[in-house]
Amino acid sequence: MSTAPSPNAPGTGREPNAADGKWLARACELAALCPPSESAFSVGAVIVAADGTELSCGYSRQADPHDHAEEAALAKLTPQDPRLTTATIYSSLEPCAERASRPRPCAQLIAESGLRRVVTAWTEPDTFVADAHGTRQLEAAGVSVVTMPAYARAAQAPNGHLL
Repeated sequence: MSTAPSPNAPGTGREPNAADGKWLARACELAALCPPSESAFSVGAVIVAADGTELSCGYSRQADPHDHAEEAALAKLTPQDPRLTTATIYSSLEPCAERASRPRPCAQLIAESGLRRVVTAWTEPDTFVADAHGTRQLEAAGVSVVTMPAYARAAQAPNGHLL
């Protein structure tokens, strides 16, 4: 007897599904909670288990002025949580591959966590980094990255002052 996947379960590969849209919209909503900054984007992130359960979420500057959304969401879980290997992280912006405020960028944190799938709304513009390459760094580490440009406007909305 086979069971149908939960309607809230994330996709499994490079093709998005309806649940991906739901969770990416939530990440974009979280981005709107960020305290505004003139030197950093407002980003939201949600980590969702394979069964469609939200494991954690976070947004930029949530607990510290230097927090990135993915970093904040990962910090709420035990390092190397076994659920991460089949989970998806949704981020309103491509995870960073470089940063000045902390030694490890979000792309590295994601790859080291065991996550193998990332869904983003918007590719990082060159506002703060000349060559943003978080997607390339993630893919080189074996992480599947899906971009859903239909959500880019929602992701950009809390960043209008920077664009």
